[in-house]
Amino acid sequence: MEQGSAREGARPAYAPGVFPHAPAERRIPERRVPEQARGEQSRTAQSRTEQPRTEHARGEHTHSEPPAPRVVRRHSVRGQILDALRAALVDGELVPGQVYSAPALGARFGVSATPVREAMQRLAVEGAVEVVPNRGFRVSERGPRELAELAEVRALIEVPVMLSLARTVPAHRWSVLRPLAEATVTAAAVGDRAAYAESDRAFHRAVLALSGNEQLVSVADELHRRSQWPLVSSPATRRADLLADASEHTALLDALIAQDLNVVQSLVREHFTGADG
Repeated sequence: MEQGSAREGARPAYAPGVFPHAPAERRIPERRVPEQARGEQSRTAQSRTEQPRTEHARGEHTHSEPPAPRVVRRHSVRGQILDALRAALVDGELVPGQVYSAPALGARFGVSATPVREAMQRLAVEGAVEVVPNRGFRVSERGPRELAELAEVRALIEVPVMLSLARTVPAHRWSVLRPLAEATVTAAAVGDRAAYAESDRAFHRAVLALSGNEQLVSVADELHRRSQWPLVSSPATRRADLLADASEHTALLDALIAQDLNVVQSLVREHFTGADG
C-alpha cells in the first residue's frame, strides 16, 4: 500500500486546537505567549531533543559500538621471537649457511614451533634466511660485494637528505638527538653488538625523520638492517671497532649543528663503509 494513503474507517486528521465532533464555534482559541516565554519554551524543547536517549523502545534496532579487539597473544610471542632472532643474526649466533629447524629454535626459546616458523617466514621475506623445504631455514650467506652495494645505495639516499637538513634544521633540534648518539657509545663500550645495532638504527631513523618523509625513513631503515647482518666467515666485531663507529654519530651531530656540509658528507660516506654503520 502506498505510504500516506488513507485507510478505510480511519479517523480524519483535525486541525490543532479543534476537538473531534465538536461544533465549529467551540474551537479553543489560540493562546498568545509572550515573546520571552516563547523563546524559553523553544530552548527547552531543543534541549530535550539534544539529550541522548538512554532507553530504546522494544523492537527498536540499535547500533552499539563494537567491542574492543582482543590482544592475540600468539602475535605478541611472534614479535618477541622475531626480535630475538634478529639479535641472534647480528650477534652471529645464527651462522650463515647453517640450517635451523623451527622446532629446535622453539625449544631454544621455550616456545612452540609455530611462532618461530612465522618469524622465520618474515625473515625470509627480508632476505635474512632462505626456506629449505622439509628441513627449516638456512641463514643467508653474504659477501663483501653485497655489503658494498648496500653502502652505496644508503649513501645515495641519506647523504643528500642530511646535507639538506644541515642547511635548514636549527641547532636546538639536533641537540635533542644527543642522547641517541650517546646510547650507541654506551652499547659499543660493553661490546653489545645487538644493542648497538638497535641504537644505531634508532639514531639514523631520528635524523632522517626530520625530513618529514616517512617512506624515506622506512626504506633507509630496511637497508640499514640488512647491512648489519654478518658476512660469511667474518670475525666477531671488536669492541674498538664498535666504539669507532659510535664516535662517528657524535661527530656527525657536531657537524650538523655547525652546518659544516663538507664534514657531514665525508662522515656519512665513511660511516656507511663500515659493517656496522
